[in-house]
Amino acid sequence: MPLNFRDTAIAFQSHSDASLSRSYLLFRTLASPSLVKVGKTMTMWALALKLPIKGIIRKTVFRQFCGGETVADCQAVAQHNWTLGVGSILDYSVEGQTDKEAYEKTVDMTLQTLAMAAHEASIPFGVFKVTGIADTRMLEKVSARHPLNEDEAIAWERTQARVDRICAFAHKVGVPVMLDAEETWIQDAIDQLALTAMAAYNKEKVVVYTTVQCYRTERLAALKKMYQDAQAQGYVLGVKLVRGAYMEKERARAKERGLPSPIQPNKMATDQEFDACVSFMLEAIGRPEQPSNMACMIGSHNEESAASAAAVLSAKGWTPGQAPVCFAQLYGMSDHISFVMAHQGHQVAKYLPFGPIEKVMPYLFRRAEENTSVKGQTSRELTLIQMERKRRKANRKST
Repeated sequence: MPLNFRDTAIAFQSHSDASLSRSYLLFRTLASPSLVKVGKTMTMWALALKLPIKGIIRKTVFRQFCGGETVADCQAVAQHNWTLGVGSILDYSVEGQTDKEAYEKTVDMTLQTLAMAAHEASIPFGVFKVTGIADTRMLEKVSARHPLNEDEAIAWERTQARVDRICAFAHKVGVPVMLDAEETWIQDAIDQLALTAMAAYNKEKVVVYTTVQCYRTERLAALKKMYQDAQAQGYVLGVKLVRGAYMEKERARAKERGLPSPIQPNKMATDQEFDACVSFMLEAIGRPEQPSNMACMIGSHNEESAASAAAVLSAKGWTPGQAPVCFAQLYGMSDHISFVMAHQGHQVAKYLPFGPIEKVMPYLFRRAEENTSVKGQTSRELTLIQMERKRRKANRKST
């Protein structure tokens, strides 16, 4: 059955009238880059002065894009989504930590999410960002293959131990875990950590996933190399494919330093790279009668990408939800993709960020800026919300 991403009754079935109205007002705000910029400055200023604004944040942008401040807070959201067939990926979205205590806190929170996932069908995956458990400057030196001083060498060993602790626990409780991709200048170190963990824990099935950002150049070639290495070393490849979230930052840094841009020249090239990587993974996964042990997560807010991948799986003989392929979107965005696909039986999960409000603000502002910079993202959200509000109003009048 073709996917109808304009079926707003299904797309917004998780929303009450009140939450739909809140979403509408928020996306109206996000449609203005100037308002987002001013809001970011004022919010960070108010938080720094400890002004009482957390309540406002909690009721607006935080409620839209986050599951709560704690693992327990997220449980109700995850269970609600699961009644509609959509899983949740609890993501402790505290980034850029700078001390050992904070790193250990992130490890502990990630382990808590995995422990909950082991007993909750509504939470099919775990995830973490390496910048939550390691110093960014050290990761940059490792990525550039620069010599580490004694303190940095110790920090790198501790980082490897933290990643192994998380992945070993994921293996023990049987919950797949993903290492998120980050900026190119620290990504080689993250790739090294992910590949080491896959070699250790993906012997029979995928426990650890690496992430490929297709807005970077030559990602298909890199993906093929990962596949060859996995086969040669006897482990199973798990890959999450995304377009990427740091494009403007990457280009600005490359220009400032007089370096070649590591980013695709335009959106069309990014889409082509993403589609090529998805095609490669779906081909490698195989058919129901001859499946491989590989697994793939397709992280996309693009309707065409989602529909195309679903059609390829169907053509290969997979029924919806049968293949080791999960479609993922961010909580608070693209519900028309998530819930429509889940309604037809596809494996779907929402990234559900959580953490203390003041520490999650960098994530929230990145989401806000992404909505203003990605062409058509906010207008699409607004259009669909308006369609559903009109539909509900018409239904009330007819009853």
